[in-house]
Amino acid sequence: MTPSPRRPASEVHSPSRPASEVHSPSRPAPEVHPPSRPASEVHSPSRPASAVDRPGSAAVARDALRVEGGRVVRLDEPALRVAMVVTRSDIVGGASVHVRDLCRGLAARGIATTVVVGGDGPYLDDLARHGVDAVRVPSLDRAVHPLRDAAAVAALRRILAGLRPDVVATHTAKAGALGRAAAASLGLPAVHTPHGWPFEMQVGAAQVTAWRVAERLLARLPATLVDVSEHERDRALAARVGRRAQHAVVHNGVPDVGPSLRADPAADPPRLVMVARFEAQKDHAALLRALARLERLPWTADLVGDGPLEPAARAQVRAAGLGARVRFLGARTDVPRILAAAQVAVLTTRWESLPLAVLEAMRAGLPVVATAVGGIPEAVDDGTTGLLVPPGDDIALVAALRRVLDDRALRAAMGLHGRRRYLRRFTHSRMLDDVEARYRQAAGRP
Repeated sequence: MTPSPRRPASEVHSPSRPASEVHSPSRPAPEVHPPSRPASEVHSPSRPASAVDRPGSAAVARDALRVEGGRVVRLDEPALRVAMVVTRSDIVGGASVHVRDLCRGLAARGIATTVVVGGDGPYLDDLARHGVDAVRVPSLDRAVHPLRDAAAVAALRRILAGLRPDVVATHTAKAGALGRAAAASLGLPAVHTPHGWPFEMQVGAAQVTAWRVAERLLARLPATLVDVSEHERDRALAARVGRRAQHAVVHNGVPDVGPSLRADPAADPPRLVMVARFEAQKDHAALLRALARLERLPWTADLVGDGPLEPAARAQVRAAGLGARVRFLGARTDVPRILAAAQVAVLTTRWESLPLAVLEAMRAGLPVVATAVGGIPEAVDDGTTGLLVPPGDDIALVAALRRVLDDRALRAAMGLHGRRRYLRRFTHSRMLDDVEARYRQAAGRP
C-alpha cells in the first residue's frame, strides 16, 4: 500500500531515528502520483504505473487486466487496500498486536495494508521488524485536545487521500473517532473495532457519559462495527451505540505455535504466569494477595509486562516475602516460550473485551484462571478449560488457584480442553476469514 502524503521535512524526518516517520521496510522507490494531487504531496511506491492508474498513459496488455466489482484492475494489483488506524505506539500489546498480526495475515492473502499510528514509540519498530508498513501521525494521541485532534483529522485526511485505501479500519476509541471522521469526509468506507468500549471502562462518571454520547454520534457515520466479543456488541446495543445491523461479532484469534511451544500443565512444581501491563485495569495486586495466602503450596510465578504500577507490585512482593518465588520478566517478545514453561495462566483483570493473553494461554495448552469479565467467559469454559472468578473476590481467587495448584491431573485435562477449544474457535485463520469478509463487504468487493 502507498505511504503517507509527503510532508515538510521537519515533520516527516526525525533526526534521532534512522528511519523516517513513514516506516516502509520493503518498499521500492516512488513511481506513481495520484492525478488529483501534486506530485510533491503524495507518492505511491507499491503501485506500478499503468493505464488503469493514469489516463492517457500507454495501454497495458489486455491479459494483464481483470474486471472486479465493476472496475478494471491490474492482475498484479493487491486484492484490497486497507488503511489501519490505531492510536498508540508507546506500547506493544493488546490492540496493537492484533493490528500487527492482522496486517501480516492479510498480506499473505494479497491484501495490502498500512498502519497509521500516533506517537513515536516501540510499536513502530515492532511493525518494521515484522515487515508492516506504517505512517506516523504526531498529533494523534489518547488525550482529548481540540486543537491537536483537529490537526490529527487533517493529517489523517491527507494520508488517506494519498493511500487511496478501499477500506479504512480503525481500532480503539480515539483512533476510531478521528479515523471514522476523516474517512467519512473523503467518502471512504470504514470498519471500526473498539477493542472495548470506552464507556465500559472504570473511569469517572463524566468521562463515561461523554464517551457514551460521542460513540452514539459516531455510530451514525456510515461504518461497520466489528466487536471482538458478544459482550462488546451487547454492551454497545444496551448503550444505544449503533443499530444491531451495523454490528458484527468477530472473535479475536491468534496464530498457532509448533509442538515445542506447547506447555506441560501437569509438571510439578507448578509455575503460574500472568501476561499483562502493570495498570490498574489488570489488578496485579489481587493476584499477589492471593499468592501470599498460598505460600505453603509449592509454586513460582512469572509476571510478564511493564507499566506504571510495576514499582507498586514489586513493593507488594517484598512486603509479602515472596521475592524468591515471583519473577518480574518485563515486556518480552518471547511470550510463547514463557507460556510453554508454565503450568497455569492467570489474568485478574477488572474489565476486558477479549484479551489475547487468554487465547495465547489456551493455544499453549494451559488451564486459565481468570476473572469473569467482558468476553473472557466466551473463551474460557468455566470448569472445563479453566476457572472463572468474580473480579475483586479474593476468596474465590484463592480457592480457584488452590484447586489447580493441588491437582496436576485437573491442570492437564483443562489444558487439553483449552487447546482443543482454541483450535475450534480462536485460530488466526478463522479470524482472518471473518475480518476479510467484513472488509470486502464494506468496500463493495465481495
